Amino acid sequence: MTPDSICKIVCQYNRFPVPKEDMDRLLEIAENCRQVKDYVYQRYGSIRNLSKLYPGYTVQNEMTRNGLRENLGLPSVYFYLAVFDALRDLKSQWTRTKSAVSQKIHHHQEFSEEEKHYLRYILKVSNAFEAVLNCKKICLKPELQRQYELLAKAVDRKRLDQYLRRQVRRVHRRINAGIADGFSLSERAYRYGDRGIYITMKEKRKRIFIPLTDNNQYTRQIYIKLYPEEKKIELKVPVSVRTRRHSDYKKQVGTAMGIYTMLVTDQGHSYGEKLGDYQIELADWIREQTIRYHPQNEAESGRKKYTAQKQCKTEQLHSYINMELNRFLRTEKPEVIYFPKLPKPQKHSGDKEINHSVNLWQRGYIRKRLQQKCQEQSVELIEVFGKNISKECSRCGAFGKKREKTFVCETCGYKTEAQRNTAQNAKKRGMDHKNSHLDE
Repeated sequence: MTPDSICKIVCQYNRFPVPKEDMDRLLEIAENCRQVKDYVYQRYGSIRNLSKLYPGYTVQNEMTRNGLRENLGLPSVYFYLAVFDALRDLKSQWTRTKSAVSQKIHHHQEFSEEEKHYLRYILKVSNAFEAVLNCKKICLKPELQRQYELLAKAVDRKRLDQYLRRQVRRVHRRINAGIADGFSLSERAYRYGDRGIYITMKEKRKRIFIPLTDNNQYTRQIYIKLYPEEKKIELKVPVSVRTRRHSDYKKQVGTAMGIYTMLVTDQGHSYGEKLGDYQIELADWIREQTIRYHPQNEAESGRKKYTAQKQCKTEQLHSYINMELNRFLRTEKPEVIYFPKLPKPQKHSGDKEINHSVNLWQRGYIRKRLQQKCQEQSVELIEVFGKNISKECSRCGAFGKKREKTFVCETCGYKTEAQRNTAQNAKKRGMDHKNSHLDE
């Protein structure tokens, strides 16, 4: 079921260049927040301190007592927000680690189903996971403890625990705070007024004022990104947007994504036909700049110009993608979109130009924007199994051949545009899967 509202990031910008003095004060806060986050990463990112991350009050209390905030002279509205941001990052990192280990367990051919079940149980129960990693005795709530003991009796627990610890050591990566180019602000750290925003400084009762390009005002946690060289800032504000519902959006649409034509539907309608031209132009420009670039001779101003031009060309490409996705939704009026799961990009050995185009293929951005727009318009987006989807004939199911941009089935004689055949297969697979679930 599509939710009634979704979260969307809205950006605000400064109207005039930020004075150097004000930018330096903002950069100082950003650096202090970076130091706080880096301290949390180093102090609580290890296996030994895993139990302190949930729910996180232990970390908050220890950070209050260690005197770091006083040493930095950082207001509490910034200090504790940096602590909680770091905790969120650590929890996300452990979630990714568990997911990666779970994939390894799933693909391990020598494990029995009982052994895989035991390992998945340890990954799922946080207290058990922490105990195994720290070689402690597992003590859980009575019901969970009984489940654990039943699973442990059927397997070689010691061998599986060692396997789990070994895989976690291989997969898990420590986080670092990176560069100090921004920080989070709670509602207490800023206020809107006078067609701008007042931001709390490290000095008591001192705020700097930054005029903004719009008059929008928000009351929520925001993030400020700093661009000192350009003398500008960017405020990123999460807002709740109500989804739209369209009574005339009733179609079931299969789609196929391509490098040169962005989307083709099962009816043969094309959207984003100039995508390839934009990507080739960007790839050629980057390749030309790479040939020209000599690190020992290139001035810093030259690299700034290159970065700015690349960003401009990328934004033009993204603008075209968004325009075509909007046209696709307005024209097709879909209730459900079936979208094939794509494999990882494959390199074409020997052809550098094609490799450049493949590397710059915006498929991740296209998918992300399509998901966002479908949520906003209450359109259901279903990802279907993509293996051999471009080789299979959408009419008879036999394997056909692709000749240039045309798909030909030698079994039934079906002939159509290759991307359209893929889109027809996506719709067919999606609807078959959906109907089978309804039958159940």
